[in-house]
Amino acid sequence: MALRWERIRIKGITKRNKKNLKAAASLVGIILLIVGSNLFLQLTQNEFSFELAFKFAFSWHTEKFFLGCLVLLLVYGLFTSALGSILFGSFLYLFLIIGIGTANFLKMKYRMEPIYPDDLKMITEFGLIKDLVNGPLFVLFILLITASLGILGFSFYRSLRKSRRQQFVRLGIFLSSLLALIYVSNFNDPKNLLRQAYNRSALWIPYSQKMNYYNTGFMGGFLYNLRVDPMEKPKDYSKERIEQIVDKYTKQAAALNGSDEKPNIIYVMNESFSDPARLNGIEISGGDPLADYRTVAEDTYSGQMLSQNYGGGTANIEFEALTGFSMELFNAQMTTPYTMLIPKMETIPSLVSLTKKQGYQTTAIHPYNTSMYKRKDVYDIFGFDHFLDEETMTHTSTIEDNPYISDEAAYREVLDRLKKQKHPQFIHLVTMQTHMPYNGKYEELQFHAEGLNSSSLDNYFQDIAYASQALRLFIEAVDQLPKRTIVVFWGDHLPGIYSDELQSKNEKMTLHETEFLIHDNKNELSNKEKQNVITSPFYFGPTVFEQAGLKSSGFYQLLLAMQKKIPAFESGMYYKNGAWSQEQPFTKRERLIYEEYQLIQYDITTGEQYSRNQKFFTVEE
Repeated sequence: MALRWERIRIKGITKRNKKNLKAAASLVGIILLIVGSNLFLQLTQNEFSFELAFKFAFSWHTEKFFLGCLVLLLVYGLFTSALGSILFGSFLYLFLIIGIGTANFLKMKYRMEPIYPDDLKMITEFGLIKDLVNGPLFVLFILLITASLGILGFSFYRSLRKSRRQQFVRLGIFLSSLLALIYVSNFNDPKNLLRQAYNRSALWIPYSQKMNYYNTGFMGGFLYNLRVDPMEKPKDYSKERIEQIVDKYTKQAAALNGSDEKPNIIYVMNESFSDPARLNGIEISGGDPLADYRTVAEDTYSGQMLSQNYGGGTANIEFEALTGFSMELFNAQMTTPYTMLIPKMETIPSLVSLTKKQGYQTTAIHPYNTSMYKRKDVYDIFGFDHFLDEETMTHTSTIEDNPYISDEAAYREVLDRLKKQKHPQFIHLVTMQTHMPYNGKYEELQFHAEGLNSSSLDNYFQDIAYASQALRLFIEAVDQLPKRTIVVFWGDHLPGIYSDELQSKNEKMTLHETEFLIHDNKNELSNKEKQNVITSPFYFGPTVFEQAGLKSSGFYQLLLAMQKKIPAFESGMYYKNGAWSQEQPFTKRERLIYEEYQLIQYDITTGEQYSRNQKFFTVEE
């Protein structure tokens, strides 16, 4: 009998030991998974340099690295508890990390900036993802999504059979992980303990998110870009101060003898349209891809526009051009107003609202899907009467193997509306023909990048040549219209296809300058022969009104006053008196106007909108 009890005791100890060993092995596995996943994210940030990633994690920034691991552990805990399985939770977590890391690597490669939290909302943009990545990567993405959904469904169903005790433990882990992540989501609250832990050693670089991620790690940079107020409150913000600014510039607007004429106004934001010949290191054989563009530009108000971004950021340039507000004034974490700011607003003053109140019919045209950058929702908030996309456009032809609707087709859509509508028109067109990827679009390439052996560059040259030709033909058609029509054309940013070596041969500002022009079919611009102008997109609205001799709003008078002093600026790029500076070289007078502008932008985007209630953004009839 004693021997039997001894055997049972030994068997029990062995069973407990095996259970303890299994638990220890699981714990070690989880730790390795969390640390490994954070290292993987860091690798995608450092161009897969193992040396840099390991030095960041275990030498230079160890504390920040393991703070990031803590956040990842909470995400892991949420997944495993939700699925009721360590195994399946680990698979789903791993798929998420691989997806985010791959997206981060590709965005860094093509746009020189990392993934932001708000970018994750684009995971359902299957059409865009397919266009941006090659076949195998897109197939891998679809397989990961499919596998994740399969794991999610199967594991959750399987977990329902667990014991009551296991369900309580599972629920406890789920709730504690969820509540902790909600707390983490308030990372930008100065009182947030995680933020305070990062602050002990983090060197935040708000003006460069690329460097911000490098310095604080992928997780640190990602957390830094969680929700935040659009702008910090200026020290002298008050209703009285806003009233002073409104009164000052509204009186200036009222004193002008502007015309009551209501010409058609056409905005054309051309995807990645820029002049590659302006870059050092680029030699083009076969002619000038922008020959047709220059034919139009040399006879009108034209020059270079300062783009906030290189290789991307279309929606931010569009935001500036429509609203007259500058991205430079926002908090660094406010990376994309179209997804982070405007959807939370009921309305926002813009060129759309300004023209609508004067009897214009307003139309947005984007030959792609409606959900990109939440454009459908954003355009509704702007107040556009109509929004035409790839599904609702009449003209949808493409060129050769280019998957995007051509500029020529988009211009036909604009011309149809100009010819059929009796009301004055404000039409805002955002093209897609020249969107990346470029390689393989065209069989016959007229232009070649000498000595670079780059098919993407050669296809891009052909792309902008077709865009240039389409613009010339469009302008010729506009010139035949009986009603006065003003066209504002610009490229949103340079394409993200130039090598690091080629970029290093050029000044930062050169990589942010695209082409623009303003054309009047009745040849009545006040300064139509002025070329080589340097400007920012938030000046387009007031420039059109000034050049066309139209009545102006108080806000546009403020912008014009600032434009005379500071013709172009973005963060780290300031142009005045014919020279560039990376610092704000403002005189006392220039600083005053800049701060007045800052107060108005804060008032509308973050404050109480006193200026809007005082009709600062409307034109006196």
